[in-house]
Amino acid sequence: MHRSICDFGVRPNGSPEANRQCLQDGIDWATECGGSLWVAPSDTPWPVAAGLRLRANASLVGAHGPVGRGTRHPRAPRPVGSVFAITGTDQPFVTVESSTQLRGLQLWYPEQPVDDVAAIVEYPPTVQVAQDENVYGVTLSCLTFFGEFFALDFRSCGDHINEQILVEHCYGYPLSGRFVHVDRCYDIPRLLHCHVNPANRRLMEGQYSREVIDSVMGRGTYAYQIDHTDNAQCMDLFTFGTYGGARLGPATYGQLTNFNFDCVTVGLHKSGDSPFNRNWQLAQGSIIANAGPRLEDVHPLIIDGQGHTAVTNVEAFSGPNGALSTLDRSWDYAYIGGDEVLTASFFGCRMRDYTADDPLTITSASARVRAVACFDREQQVYER
Repeated sequence: MHRSICDFGVRPNGSPEANRQCLQDGIDWATECGGSLWVAPSDTPWPVAAGLRLRANASLVGAHGPVGRGTRHPRAPRPVGSVFAITGTDQPFVTVESSTQLRGLQLWYPEQPVDDVAAIVEYPPTVQVAQDENVYGVTLSCLTFFGEFFALDFRSCGDHINEQILVEHCYGYPLSGRFVHVDRCYDIPRLLHCHVNPANRRLMEGQYSREVIDSVMGRGTYAYQIDHTDNAQCMDLFTFGTYGGARLGPATYGQLTNFNFDCVTVGLHKSGDSPFNRNWQLAQGSIIANAGPRLEDVHPLIIDGQGHTAVTNVEAFSGPNGALSTLDRSWDYAYIGGDEVLTASFFGCRMRDYTADDPLTITSASARVRAVACFDREQQVYER
């Protein structure tokens, strides 16, 4: 069944608190029948206070694909369409249970500045997995975030877990540097076709300032972080102007392909807490690691802990970019450390614009590393 949020009393001129209660009433209807609520396009965003609970079986569906750079009202700097204007700083905007869906929506924090670091509002996550139960099957598709601090928090709490989490075609620029964090997902999370970029609000309110981007870089966080998961599937991920691209935690394994991490300090950091299945295949990617407090901290790849890392056709290069403060180079291509035995292979990788004498910095006496058909900064064949 499919009903409009207007049927439950949500109004463009309603108070955020009243609209939250009306929208919650609609969700409570949808959970009983597996229904969806239509977030009708409007020239005025729907003001809704944080604190919704998307109960099992319910969906919130709007009109949009991802709208990077923003929709804009013809006469005012605000988005139009299926837009929630979010208020409140004490709880996530929406907590999701099992068998739920958010699709085709714009999620806007109208009070978040674009150029004043001191005025940044540290909002709770926009979407958070339920912390008091196991959650199975959540679809987050075609969502665009404007002014979020932390977009998608899928870290289960305590003994609870989550499974079959799908994040696809989601765009934003989190001012904490954290776009998606998945933890304790034991049936294949999928992060697909996501785009993190400080220009996301450009057409609507303007691009984030250099000072704001530098402040995001300084938080030392990763746009995409995965912890305690089985066989994570990550494809077509992009970030610009966050400290890190992807953090692949010690208790994870999976595949990351077709990615671009631009203007970062660390592109990929892969760890491992076991020799058995802490293996990642990283392929068809590009990393521009060129920013950070010290040149020695700038690494396209960091590999530590146990397990295997297979890197295929991943290039790294560096240079200046006026959108943020840069060092214009990386220290190396990959830093390989830790005390445990690990294995790493590199095939067909182009390694450019690093400062160290060797593109691979290996401080671990237990690391077993092989490079074949790679090319160094002098465009010479590099093999090891």
